[in-house]
Amino acid sequence: MTLSTAIAELKAKPGGTLLVPGGGTLIRWLLGNDLVDTINLFIAPVIVGQGTRLFPESGRDTALELAESKTMSNGVIVQLYQTKGRPQYGATTDTTTAWS
Repeated sequence: MTLSTAIAELKAKPGGTLLVPGGGTLIRWLLGNDLVDTINLFIAPVIVGQGTRLFPESGRDTALELAESKTMSNGVIVQLYQTKGRPQYGATTDTTTAWS
């Protein structure tokens, strides 16, 4: 049995959640093997000019849907995304602007 098969079997069992705190190499591997359902993204109000990317520069694209977002008192934004398979690209029909 491969590692990805074993993880998929664990995910299929009822009543459990598998958490992966940090670990960029592991999360990139899990994303590449379609084993991620939810991403909790913490965005700190800091510009960092170097470091390791969370998401790979190449590979399959994954569609994400924002399920929840909140801003903490220290300015950190916590966003919960659900993975939605492969993205559909095309012209947007949304004519509203996010910024005013």
